[in-house]
Amino acid sequence: MQCEGDKTYDEAGSCPVCNMDLKQVEIASKDIQSDEISEESIFNLTSEWHTEEGNKIQLEDLKGKTLVMVMIYTSCKAACPRLVADMRHIEAQIPVENIKNVQFALISIDPNTDTPERLKAFAIENAMDGEQWTFLQGTESGVREFANVLSVKYKEISPIDFSHSNIISVFNPAGELKHQQEGLGVDNKETIEAILQLTQY
Repeated sequence: MQCEGDKTYDEAGSCPVCNMDLKQVEIASKDIQSDEISEESIFNLTSEWHTEEGNKIQLEDLKGKTLVMVMIYTSCKAACPRLVADMRHIEAQIPVENIKNVQFALISIDPNTDTPERLKAFAIENAMDGEQWTFLQGTESGVREFANVLSVKYKEISPIDFSHSNIISVFNPAGELKHQQEGLGVDNKETIEAILQLTQY
C-alpha cells in the first residue's frame, strides 16, 4: 500500500497518513556503484594474470569487492611468511558479515617459479584456499607494472631469492588505493579499520 506514492523519508518514524511504522530500506553499495573506472583505479591495467586455479583474468575481474593485496613469492624464507601471517591475522579480525565483501590477493613477484600449480599448493599449505583468497601469477612486465602502482620495490638477488618491500595495500571496490601498511608484524589496527569502513553496507 502506498499512502503517499513514492515519497520517502530520511528518518525513522511513522506514516503521517496511516500511522504504520516506517522501515529503513537498505540499498546495497554494489547496486549504486558506477561502471566508470577512475584514473586512479588499478582496473586500468590491462595485464593478464593466472589464478591458482589456472583461470586467466584481468585485475578488473576483481571489481566489486574491497581488495587487500600483497606481493610475495613462495620460496621466500624470511619476509614473505611474515606477510602471509599478517594477511591471515587481518582476515581473522574481519567479521563474517564483512568478509564476504573482501578479496585477499597475493601476487607473486617470481612468476617463473610460482606457477598456478605451485600457488595452489602454497594456498592449501597455508590454509588460504577459501573463496576470499586469490593468488596471481603474471608476466614479468605485468608484475613490474603492478609493483610500480603499489610502490613496491623488488630486486632479484639470485634465481630463487628477491629483496622486496613489505607493503599490504587496501583498495576500494572501484580499485582505488585507500590504505597501505608497511613493515612486518606491525599493528594492523588502521588496516582493519580501513577494510571495515569500505565493507559497511
